Formats: sequence, C-alpha cells, structure tokens
Amino acid sequence: MKNNLNHYIHNAKMELAKVIFPMKPQVKQAFIAVVAVVTFIVLFLALVDLIMSSTVSAILS
Repeated sequence: MKNNLNHYIHNAKMELAKVIFPMKPQVKQAFIAVVAVVTFIVLFLALVDLIMSSTVSAILS
C-alpha cells in the first residue's frame, strides 16, 4: 500500500512539472476578455428583456 502511495505521489509530481502556468499579462488579458464578454451579454439580455416586456405590456394594455 505504501508503495502504491509513493508511486502515485511521484507520478503526480511528474505531471505537475509538465503544467505551464500563465504569466501575469496572460491572466490580465483573459480577465479583461471575460469581463467584456459578460458585459456584452448582460447588456444584450437587458435589451431583449426591455423589448419583450414593453411588447407584452403594449399587447395587454
């Protein structure tokens, strides 16, 4: 059992050494892109909601 655990830990360390972590500018660029896309989607859905609610209100009035 101890041998299996040591083997697992060794393999995990080897795989972790292969990981390439992003640099600070890459993280900043991705963050800005996510914020921009989310903002666009929020504005689009708010516009669609406003149009639909106005249409339903006009029909029901």
